Amino acid sequence: MKILIAPDSFKESLEALDVCHAIQSGFSQVFPDADYKLLPMADGGEGTSAVLSYVLGGRWKEVRVHDPLMRPITAKYLLLPDATAVIEVAQACGLHLLTADERNPIVASTYGVGELIEDALAEGAKRIVIGLGGSATNDAGLGMLMALGMTFHDINDSLLTHGGGALASLHKLDNTNLHTKISDTVFEVACDVTNPLCGLLGASAVFGPQKGACPEQVNTLDKALSHFATICGQHGYEDCQHVAGAGAAGGLGYAMMTFFDAQLKSGFDTVAEVAHLSQHIAEADLVITGEGKLDAQTAMGKVAGGISQIAQASRTPVIAICGSVDGLKPAQTSQFNVVMPSIQKVDTIDNVLGSAYNNIETTAANIAASIKLGQTLR
Repeated sequence: MKILIAPDSFKESLEALDVCHAIQSGFSQVFPDADYKLLPMADGGEGTSAVLSYVLGGRWKEVRVHDPLMRPITAKYLLLPDATAVIEVAQACGLHLLTADERNPIVASTYGVGELIEDALAEGAKRIVIGLGGSATNDAGLGMLMALGMTFHDINDSLLTHGGGALASLHKLDNTNLHTKISDTVFEVACDVTNPLCGLLGASAVFGPQKGACPEQVNTLDKALSHFATICGQHGYEDCQHVAGAGAAGGLGYAMMTFFDAQLKSGFDTVAEVAHLSQHIAEADLVITGEGKLDAQTAMGKVAGGISQIAQASRTPVIAICGSVDGLKPAQTSQFNVVMPSIQKVDTIDNVLGSAYNNIETTAANIAASIKLGQTLR
């Protein structure tokens, strides 16, 4: 039996390759002689560069940058042999860099993302692939652009402070000192969401709460980002705020399109193409995928949803192992042959996250035992 194991990471608990190992460990307890192919996947968010490194090689570069609260940290990005740099924004402005009490998208900055881009340009990168997702920010790229030389001024000509809340005071912007190499660099943005910049489906309303924003702050941030787009339009920039993905990573998608002429592509499709996923699925007898939470966003460019579509085309059965299933009816999970939550008991969130490997391993073993029982009863 050829088993392809191709999960996403489980957010805030396990990288995709660790999930692969946990699933293989569980299945191997029942099917030790199966032919296992591990293919960790990503959708443009956290883990994208690690997946591409696993597939393509390259070298990692560590850089001292600033985190969302402007504290010095060490982040890394991937340099590929063809002068391509792969940068995950979560490395510099990720939600995992903050404690629950520190989460505040009103002040959180993407400055460190700009510092990573600046270093990649200095390394000679001609193409930069940006993985959006997992950010703690909602500043529409304000901090990133500051790090790359742009200045932002209020009505008194004072420079803006950091964070999405500061955009409400924006009166003018100046790109005179924007990094000169940006115009000669191809930017491709791997994006796992289709949200616009503002509105009920925008960056602030959909993702703001998980980044620490209360309802009043969500409203403040939404208005601030809308104001930013208006000011950009007044300065002659193309209006990209309604383009799908503009609201990704707290509006970083918007900034990439507006100031870098970036192309937003499905993060999953980008990784799947590089990894030859369709071919691997067609050669497998069984595909096992998974993600931390199976919810309404699964079918909107997420790994598990994308894998199920490819598997259906090749008529390969697919099992989804997840941490939890949130608000989905049976009809919404019918794209998978089996959906199995892995949380074994009611516990604190910290304990659940800390037990992710063991929970996934146990769940995989139970699924394998069920398959073997089915074979026995035929």
